[in-house]
Amino acid sequence: MSKAKTLILAALLMATGAAMAQKTAADSINEYRALLADGNPAELFEAKGEDLWKMKRGPKNASLQSCDLGKGPGVVKGAFVELPRWFADTQKVQDLESRLLSCMSSLQGLDAAGIAKTPFGKGEQANLEGLVAWISAESRGQRMQLPQAHSEEQRMFELGKRAFFFRGGPMDFSCASCHGEAGKRIRLQDLPDLTKNPGDGIGFAAWPAYRVSSGELWSMQRRLNDCFRQQRFPYPGYGSEVTIALAVYMGINAKGAESIAPAIKR
Repeated sequence: MSKAKTLILAALLMATGAAMAQKTAADSINEYRALLADGNPAELFEAKGEDLWKMKRGPKNASLQSCDLGKGPGVVKGAFVELPRWFADTQKVQDLESRLLSCMSSLQGLDAAGIAKTPFGKGEQANLEGLVAWISAESRGQRMQLPQAHSEEQRMFELGKRAFFFRGGPMDFSCASCHGEAGKRIRLQDLPDLTKNPGDGIGFAAWPAYRVSSGELWSMQRRLNDCFRQQRFPYPGYGSEVTIALAVYMGINAKGAESIAPAIKR
């Protein structure tokens, strides 16, 4: 082989190697998710949730079809991308899970406090996961647009911001330790910067999600619960003010991002 051909071959090999090196672990994970997304098992939870929404249950033998998720009784489409928000009847800012608890209690007569104490994936908590999957799917493709007109919505945003940056526990961690700047990753996955808009279908706009590793549907409440665990903080109460405040903070920062929930995660 001539010297010129040898040099050309070497250059081609170097170029090929550089192109392969540009494919990051995140690219591979995204390809993996894309392969799974066509048959996202979250669809099974969605079907269950739709049935539960229409099913008459509880001591009052009633359905959830008159539940007001913020856009009027029974209106589901578009509700998810505007939650958490202020509700006059409860005098609270509520996320999807806590709002569903209120409706299950007032309309069906179910024990909201008891459900909140039930472990994830068990009993009525499993039913909540189905409802969350279906309701979020009904707004898939819409843009996050949380309201901030009410003073309590504004207060919750500020509380969520403080909670996001609060450091503590044996690891001296905060939410911002993982999600406060670009370029971080864990377990070969990129960690989005949630102090600003991370983009379509990322962060807040991707949850709830089906977790392949556990074979379960995780709501935002469960996602936040696990974040507290990783920070070595005590578990927050289900539907507690701090979890809802964090959701408000992330949701406002995600304004305009397209929701792909329920997404699929590793």
